[in-house]
Amino acid sequence: MGKQAKVLDAKDVKRVLQFISANNHAARNRAIFMCSFLGGMRACEIASLQVIDAVDNDGTVRNEIYLSPIATKGSKGRNVYVSSKLRQEIQRYIAAVPPTHSHNKLFYSQKGAIAGFSPNTITQLFGQIYKAVGIDSASSHSGRRTFLTALAEKGVNVRVIMQLAGHRSMATTQRYIETSPEMIRRALELV
Repeated sequence: MGKQAKVLDAKDVKRVLQFISANNHAARNRAIFMCSFLGGMRACEIASLQVIDAVDNDGTVRNEIYLSPIATKGSKGRNVYVSSKLRQEIQRYIAAVPPTHSHNKLFYSQKGAIAGFSPNTITQLFGQIYKAVGIDSASSHSGRRTFLTALAEKGVNVRVIMQLAGHRSMATTQRYIETSPEMIRRALELV
């Protein structure tokens, strides 16, 4: 397995959010980042989202987002469970950039709401942001790895983490979770 994407620490996240807020398309870019960081979504999954996937007819952000098999890695559909924090982030985004049609892409560039971002352009966006704030070894997968590692640090069962990640194999999930000396010390104190 190749080099894995960096897991972000609290200072990294703060720097990313500060950078995003000071630049163009702040609402959109923050929501995209939060889909990865708070929802564990892959770039291809974020790019595939349509307004109707994330938002009910009354404008309420859904508690679960169903990703069709063509939107996910491995061609198997999955549900993304949306935390209250992520719902607030998406709600803030749609308040700032109201959708024009429920079947348009949720996130789009200057090219328009129908085509939206491709997985590659979402990946490039993450790369540009991380490069601009000087975070080495970070990629579009960093938010996802950070999300899964944070759950593990809080003691969430690996089977639950596996489901939240949309993995079919526990071994795959375990490769995403980064351990640290602090995690090991805290674990020892549980005995």
